[in-house]
Amino acid sequence: MTLPAPPRRSVALALMVAAPVLWSMAGVLTRSIERAGAFEIAFWRSFFAAAFVAAALAVLQGAGAWRGLRAAGGIGLASGAMWAIMFTAFIVALTLTTTANVLVINSAGAFLTALLAWLVLREPVPAHTWAAIALATAGMALMFGAGLQAGDGRHLSGMLIALSVPVAGAINIVMLRHSATRIDLMPAVLLGGIVSAAAALPLALPFTATPRDFAVLAALGVFQLGLPCMLLVLASRTLRAPEIALLGLIEVVLGPLWAWLGAGEVPAGTTLAGGAIILSAVAGNQLWSWSRGSPTVATR
Repeated sequence: MTLPAPPRRSVALALMVAAPVLWSMAGVLTRSIERAGAFEIAFWRSFFAAAFVAAALAVLQGAGAWRGLRAAGGIGLASGAMWAIMFTAFIVALTLTTTANVLVINSAGAFLTALLAWLVLREPVPAHTWAAIALATAGMALMFGAGLQAGDGRHLSGMLIALSVPVAGAINIVMLRHSATRIDLMPAVLLGGIVSAAAALPLALPFTATPRDFAVLAALGVFQLGLPCMLLVLASRTLRAPEIALLGLIEVVLGPLWAWLGAGEVPAGTTLAGGAIILSAVAGNQLWSWSRGSPTVATR
């Protein structure tokens, strides 16, 4: 199956900025759910994401989408598994520990992605990118440090489950980069949604969602999960792995902003300061790359 040409760098950057903007809507949308519990949210979110991706692939590729997944072989199955882990582990972790614990642990994703890309793909990680990752991690710690907890087994379990999200994310981004010009891994997003929904279903029953909940859950599945994950796959055909992970941290900055504007949750001063540090790290990394004329990395 012939892949389309990778998007231009400017287009890929726009796609990768749009993805975390959409991801960041999770908190404010979830707060408007009336009755559905955590596992029911996880099920319907993954279900609607899978349905959207299936419809999008049917329009774009027809039967070729499933042929593409079969052609992807083991790496397609592995990518689908990573998506499934990310789709479910985040929600499960939030049922066991605080949002601060989960988000601070997720910030490790940028470092893990850079390290894994360097070890596996031999993608060079410039010094300014390592500095940006360190600065963004410090900003994350400032944003959520006051809410960190690990005093009992429940919190520790939640944090260990949350750790699977950045680990799976780093592995997935590296697989996407490795296969960017050879294999279409867009159908793996569909596979991840199906596996995630199937895993959450036994714990989601009996369903309690109201009609309003279904509307919100459909929006979560389509706009907060399915669409941005497809945008990430497209962007990964052009952008470096560490760059993708850094841009993904925009989600953490915008999440509290939407909760402030949409749910009246006024952020603390440290949240605003930490968010400013993260945005400065992300923007600084891009500006430095542009000033140095960093080329698009040749994919393998």
